[in-house]
Amino acid sequence: MPRELVAIAPRTPVLRQYEEPQLASGEIRVRSDFSAPKHGTELRGYRADSKDDSAPFDGRRRMHVDEPREARFPRALGNIVVGAVSEVGRDVTRFVVGDRVFAHRPIRETHVGPAGAFHAAPRGMSAEALVYTDPAGVALAAVRESHVRVGDRVAVMGLGAIGQMAAQIARLQGARWIAVSDPIARRRELALTHGADIAIDPLAEDVGAVIKDATDDTGVDVSLETSGNYAALNDTLRATGYGGMVVSSAYYAGDARALSLEGEWHRNRLTIVSIRDQSAPMRDHPLWDPLRIAIEGHALMAGGRLRVEGLVHPIVSFDECAEAYRQIDENPAESIKLGIRHASG
Repeated sequence: MPRELVAIAPRTPVLRQYEEPQLASGEIRVRSDFSAPKHGTELRGYRADSKDDSAPFDGRRRMHVDEPREARFPRALGNIVVGAVSEVGRDVTRFVVGDRVFAHRPIRETHVGPAGAFHAAPRGMSAEALVYTDPAGVALAAVRESHVRVGDRVAVMGLGAIGQMAAQIARLQGARWIAVSDPIARRRELALTHGADIAIDPLAEDVGAVIKDATDDTGVDVSLETSGNYAALNDTLRATGYGGMVVSSAYYAGDARALSLEGEWHRNRLTIVSIRDQSAPMRDHPLWDPLRIAIEGHALMAGGRLRVEGLVHPIVSFDECAEAYRQIDENPAESIKLGIRHASG
């Protein structure tokens, strides 16, 4: 029987067997070749320790409500899969057996679903690039919201998958000078390789002071915070110039004492904007919506305008994925975006 990666309790990932369903009309079966999880959003549910669980979000009132719910376990883990069509159901004309496809799906050995839920993988596009289409879309939404313009100076705090994409997209948008910050050396080195001008270790240096020193005391026009870390958000307040903009694409949880609104926030007349690529309507609706963001993020990847060399790390076998998933939670310094190579890949 095929296997899938699930969390059977908070922070408890396991591989378990599942029954392979029969195909219905209009469905296809896909054999997984490469999979990846989403380190930020997905880990909240895996840990079951954020406000989403203690006070669920009321979509009608657009606010969290104090009505704790039971943690939802077991829960599937994983965000995107690349694979090959192994079987097609009746009335499927979009794909044939052997076609290479990708989709937002959990980490498991096979997938069955409507043909329309899967997308043809562009010829020559690597699995590593395909699994970056999601963070590219999130980063694109953040950069668009920031209104980065030609000649701007930009700072990116947090160099996980989204931060790495944000720094590259900010350059495409016209940023002249880009500073990045992350406590993990490998992430900083890769950001420099992919075009950042300066990389700062926030545990060793005062990020705001370094950026002010490098910009003749002015600071950056725009700061992009992608990590969900309150200390990094505080760094944006210190690094952004008078009248500048801070755009956060992150979800913050836990102890907020590292964030201070006492000084720079008040004196420098900063604008702070939150962005979520899946929240609709978007501020520039109807021209832009979550679907267009996803399409354009994928187009940037497919067109080779964004680089992913070294950014899927580590890459492990499917047999090792439960322990590897545990490690992205417990030892985040060891990873950027986990890749899982299936035996068929």
